[in-house]
Amino acid sequence: MEQEPIFYPYEFGDQEREVLDRDGHFMLPGIITSSTCERLTESLTLVQPMRESRDERVRFFSFYAAEYDAYLASLIAHPQMLDLARRVLGSEIRFDHCVPIVRPPSHGGFGWHSHEYADDRPELGLMRIFFYVNGFSADDAGLKVVPGSHHYRDSAIEGRTDEDLGVGWLADKEHPLTGEALEVQALEAPLGTVILMWTHAAHAVSARNPDSPTRWAVVYGYRNPGAESSARCVTTWFEQKHTEAAGLMSLY
Repeated sequence: MEQEPIFYPYEFGDQEREVLDRDGHFMLPGIITSSTCERLTESLTLVQPMRESRDERVRFFSFYAAEYDAYLASLIAHPQMLDLARRVLGSEIRFDHCVPIVRPPSHGGFGWHSHEYADDRPELGLMRIFFYVNGFSADDAGLKVVPGSHHYRDSAIEGRTDEDLGVGWLADKEHPLTGEALEVQALEAPLGTVILMWTHAAHAVSARNPDSPTRWAVVYGYRNPGAESSARCVTTWFEQKHTEAAGLMSLY
């Protein structure tokens, strides 16, 4: 049965890919359809209590969100999702994870970090596809990035604040392609925005204002074969049922 579109028409060709590879992230503003935004909000509302649970065992399972919600699962191998992932990673890809990144009012945000994947093998990539259902502003659960940081493929990037990052990992670093000093950039995104990000890119999230509504968002990860991933969140039975049948590669 043909699936309902999740994206409005958008452009992502060679020029856009060049920007993604230069900066480490690329924004596709407002491409998520209104019906997809509605359904994602419903699904994330159901899954969020797991994230907020004080029981660490329950919170752990929230990282496997797609296994507990049929709609989130249906997007893993959606034709438009796979088309976008393959435009970046090529034809051979594996599903890696589907994790809610919901920010309720007064959420404290998240410090600077990056993620690992085949740190010493630049031919392998892990792409994160962020769905920002109701968007964000720069100072209200906004995503912050450092364009060019992904070229260092350093999974140990960290900093509690922008200042910590600036005097620590970021100090005296230049963009390997442009030669310019690496700097923090605060993004803003309208509702229904998708952001692509290489997993090694440095990123952080500002605090959510106490009078703002919940920021609904979820991230899907896909990667090239060739190495294991510590971010991988999928059980064997789920992978066999949903991803192998759609032409996605299994773990081994």
